[in-house]
Amino acid sequence: MKKIAMKTLETPRLILRKFVIEDAEMMYKNWGSDPKTSATLTWDLHETPTVTKTLVQSWIDKYNEDYSYNWVVELKDTNEIIGNIDIVKISPINNCCEIGYCYGSKFWGKGYASEALRAVLEFLLNEVEAHLVEARHIKENPASGRVMEKAGMKKEAVLRSRIINKATGNLNDLIIYSITKEEL
Repeated sequence: MKKIAMKTLETPRLILRKFVIEDAEMMYKNWGSDPKTSATLTWDLHETPTVTKTLVQSWIDKYNEDYSYNWVVELKDTNEIIGNIDIVKISPINNCCEIGYCYGSKFWGKGYASEALRAVLEFLLNEVEAHLVEARHIKENPASGRVMEKAGMKKEAVLRSRIINKATGNLNDLIIYSITKEEL
């Protein structure tokens, strides 16, 4: 994998860019404090704007590290930030990485997540030259799987009873999708 610095990506409706500390307030409002957003994810609801600000600052501080990719997703027409997409695990030796994303619930069902995911996949597979990119979702969040499929990813595996859905308390299967450069 090439050590390429994170760069701004654009799609027809979105700008994917680095976080700035001023994004913390809107992040808290649009998805950090949204119980629907955090219900099926590994992180907990942000209790205060200070929690979000601290997290955003930690992400900003990591931008100088190798393979640090964490984009805030901004609507071109309104400049409102609606979510983020980032690399949650990376293995330069194996030439692969795992991507994660989340969006405020009021922005669901509009195709933004698939549009952003596709742009990031193209960047990682073509410019960073990753061989494979994967993403995961819990069984009780099938919409996330549809996002992955729309972006060109293929279902690869089901890991049985691997994670608890915080909203329901149920053990959930973890479903893995992936894509290679040849499949893009």
